[in-house]
Amino acid sequence: MARLKKTLSTAVIVIPTYNEANTIGRTLDVLCTQTIPEINQGKHGLSQPWLLKILVVDANSPDGTGQKVEAKAKIYQNVSLLTETSKDGIGAAYYKGFQYAIQKLGADFVFEFDSDLQHPPSTIPLLLAKVEAGYDYVIGSRKIKGGSIPKGWGFKRVLFSELGGFVARFIMFFPFKNFWRVTDPTTGLKITRVRGFIDQMDLSDFSHLYSRSFGYKLQLLFETLKMGARFTEIPLQFQIRTTDESKIEAKTAKDIFRVAFLLRRNDEFTKKFIKFGLVGGVGFVINLVGLNVFSRFLTPVIPAVGLRNSIANTLASELSIISNFTFNNAWTFKSQQITAITDIISKFVAFNLSSLVGGVLVPALIVGAGTHFFGDQSKNIFLVIAILGFTIPYNWTVYNRVIWKKK
Repeated sequence: MARLKKTLSTAVIVIPTYNEANTIGRTLDVLCTQTIPEINQGKHGLSQPWLLKILVVDANSPDGTGQKVEAKAKIYQNVSLLTETSKDGIGAAYYKGFQYAIQKLGADFVFEFDSDLQHPPSTIPLLLAKVEAGYDYVIGSRKIKGGSIPKGWGFKRVLFSELGGFVARFIMFFPFKNFWRVTDPTTGLKITRVRGFIDQMDLSDFSHLYSRSFGYKLQLLFETLKMGARFTEIPLQFQIRTTDESKIEAKTAKDIFRVAFLLRRNDEFTKKFIKFGLVGGVGFVINLVGLNVFSRFLTPVIPAVGLRNSIANTLASELSIISNFTFNNAWTFKSQQITAITDIISKFVAFNLSSLVGGVLVPALIVGAGTHFFGDQSKNIFLVIAILGFTIPYNWTVYNRVIWKKK
């Protein structure tokens, strides 16, 4: 049998520039005379051939950056220049570059790469090796073993990098798995698969971007992971800039935190969870008031504190369950709203059965045991512990996976 010929995958290294005349020439020289030839010669052990191209997206720099690139493009056939008609920010520059890379250069993968060699070219084959292993989205991280930040950075810059990255990560992802998977959300070194990810984004319209400045990084990260990209990180030894000034501005931290907050607040999951929380809050008030009313009513009948409060909480919990089902069906899960009478009845029965564990039995046991050992005055505290520690996560899971499961 004849051996099948490997298909050639195209990866485009997108480099946005503005006033980088002093750096872009050397960057293109290193990439085109060292990095790319070494990859083509098989020196980095990649398992498939790659067609590597470079696209410089220049914001019509007045210092002649575009002319420098044009000169290099006459020497290196794999270098292209896209000149922006307006300076719209680094985020918009990448979107324009991605669109051009897909439509004009046939990109299967796109890199995000710095123009000043702060991203070592040696990371390019490492990123390619990860996508060869099946990953859709790979970023360079300064926070994992083997990664680092420049030793020449001052205290303020280090503090911003460490604390800012953690806060942004916390806002966007905590307490879910991406909080632990993504260690460096503000990194600028990435490679992304086009098919199924970049080609699903509206690259021609920047109005949906929360920021066209450095905050774009967070939005691109958040949206790509939300699409289900297989994700990993490689170590990035970030280099210090040796010429010109950094494009990082004083307002960058504010921009990044603002974007992180907007991403989390406007996410459909978050909006649904907020509604779920508000409905649960109403249910909690009903449960709390009901517990005290029923407990007071049952005092002459049942003198044993623990037993009395267990029964009182069971009755109050059922009122809360009825409230939760009604409001969640009409508001929280409106897109999956149950409308048919037979379905409402069957789902309500299922809802009650599931809530029997999460909303009645376990909280009743917790409240009963707590008041038995610590006294009647502690019943409200143990009710809060039961609801926050068990009922809320249990109900959220059941609501999404059973009661209002998407078809």
